[in-house]
Amino acid sequence: MSLGPTLTTERLILRPPIHADFDGFAEMASEEDTMRFIGGVTPRDGAWRMMATLTGAWALLGYSMFSVLRRDTGEWIGRLGPWRPGGKEGGWPGDEVGWGLKASAAGQGFAAEGATAAIDWAFDQLGWENVIHCIDKENAPSIALAKRLGSSVQREDVALAPPFEMHKVDIYGQSKADWKARRAR
Repeated sequence: MSLGPTLTTERLILRPPIHADFDGFAEMASEEDTMRFIGGVTPRDGAWRMMATLTGAWALLGYSMFSVLRRDTGEWIGRLGPWRPGGKEGGWPGDEVGWGLKASAAGQGFAAEGATAAIDWAFDQLGWENVIHCIDKENAPSIALAKRLGSSVQREDVALAPPFEMHKVDIYGQSKADWKARRAR
């Protein structure tokens, strides 16, 4: 049973999470540098809840973050994609495409490649008119990626929805029209 689509890029496969992805989720959840800005290190049972939350969002909302796999090896390397806990009724600051990759996959352009496919899908299939990225001021790699994707700061020092309200982030983003114009160049 598939909860959503499978997207394929030059080097990646993006698909809804499945049980076989759990070891990858758990490995990523144990990496201090990777998890620093996305909830902190968590044990295997916390990684299970994280994976189950993303998978459940597919069932409830029809979208969520994709598992990211390398096409050449099939290795699970992270999760990225559309994210808005609670849908439009939730307290999230907007329609987000976020990302998080294992340390072994960082710095290779995978996040940009996958985020581009996920943003295209969110605009084309979900009908989103804007996309945001919630980024901690100290997260230089994610800020650089947001800018590379064409996003700019829209709001600063925004508190996330509970239970993450103690975390302040800057909201980067862009409109569908800006994204499409940039992609057409």
